[in-house]
Amino acid sequence: MTGPAKPGPDATEALLERLQRESFRYFAHETDAASGLVPDTTVVGSPASIAAMGLALTAYPVAVARGFTTRDEACGITLATLRFLWNSPQGPEHDAAGHHGFYYHFLDMRTGRRTWNCELSTIDTALLMAGVLAAAASFDGASSEETEIRSLAEALYERVDWPWALNGGLTLTMGWKPESGFLRHRWTGYDEALLLYALGLGSPTFPLPAASYAAWCATYRWKRLYGREYLHAGPLFIHQLSHVWIDFREIQDAFMREKGMDYFENSRRATLLQQEYAIRNPRGFAGYGALSWGLTASDGPGPASFGAGRSVRRFAGYLARGIPFGPDDGTLAPWAAVASLPFAPEVVLPTIEALIHERPAIQSAYGLLGSFNPSFPSVDGKGWVASSYFGLNEGPIVLMIENHRSGLIWRLMRGSPHLVSGLRRAGFRGGWLER
Repeated sequence: MTGPAKPGPDATEALLERLQRESFRYFAHETDAASGLVPDTTVVGSPASIAAMGLALTAYPVAVARGFTTRDEACGITLATLRFLWNSPQGPEHDAAGHHGFYYHFLDMRTGRRTWNCELSTIDTALLMAGVLAAAASFDGASSEETEIRSLAEALYERVDWPWALNGGLTLTMGWKPESGFLRHRWTGYDEALLLYALGLGSPTFPLPAASYAAWCATYRWKRLYGREYLHAGPLFIHQLSHVWIDFREIQDAFMREKGMDYFENSRRATLLQQEYAIRNPRGFAGYGALSWGLTASDGPGPASFGAGRSVRRFAGYLARGIPFGPDDGTLAPWAAVASLPFAPEVVLPTIEALIHERPAIQSAYGLLGSFNPSFPSVDGKGWVASSYFGLNEGPIVLMIENHRSGLIWRLMRGSPHLVSGLRRAGFRGGWLER
């Protein structure tokens, strides 16, 4: 007996384009047309997320290339976003939009100012600025609108005072609040701050010292898991977000030169380890397997507990889940698997096909929902499925599928002089950096 026939290349391309189109609808339908503010989630009353705005700015060129929108429409919303960012108030006041060129994690969708008593976020500002630079690289025409996009993008990036966020140290702090000052925690250990440091090092106005990158790399953890050695981080998003914008294939910093690999290969190993973890399923959760895997930052069914004693199961809400040490409560994130497509298409493509064809409950208006948990007790016995979408989930789906299909975002960003400068100051050499 033979299994089901594998879809041909045309069918696979059609499936990927459908998923891109559906996921892009989040930005097309949820973004405020006047300001470019993008809600963090589809939950009613959600504030805007500056990280989601950075992903949206990066997604517009993809939407143009794929025919999801027109260049004029993409240019219009991009220009509205950059004008809002430039004109929104900066300063130490508790209700400003930002300070020292950084922006608050969450902004009110109506006023565009700080909300939820949130922090001035260094990493979310980096995701935003990556989108700003992507917009500058994409809109390269001679029209007054596209010229203004490039001018505003340069001004926004040059305004970020990266050394201020060091707060006297070598590694970057995670953020700042007007009420209490800098947050206690710093960016240490391998994480999505790879993009943050690259952008900070490349600034022509307020560059980070090169020593800050070396200090960050000194906190890495190299591990061996299931027979594979890699630079460890438990949640899958850490191995993906910087790669949305940076093509790490065959370029190496000092750490990776010593290991004889690059960050792209590291993310490939992390992807394969995630699948292997799901196959082994050490905690015995329902639904895990070769075509059902992906632990990352995601919403969850909790907080809730079921059972007693040693058999109790505890379920969390939004949490950065990871392998092999956890936290793991049986919650899987489809976007985590999809965003690894460039690294390991041979395992990700069958997973995408299985998610779409075998799990209709996790699909809705904007494609794949953010997460699901087959182990969570439910009346119908099918477990829990998220009821909302997150911009931080939708963006990587659109963008990493495109990087797999055409490398569009990687090509655009390879032409960004600031990003190239930052990578070189971090010690990266080889590959496209030498061409």
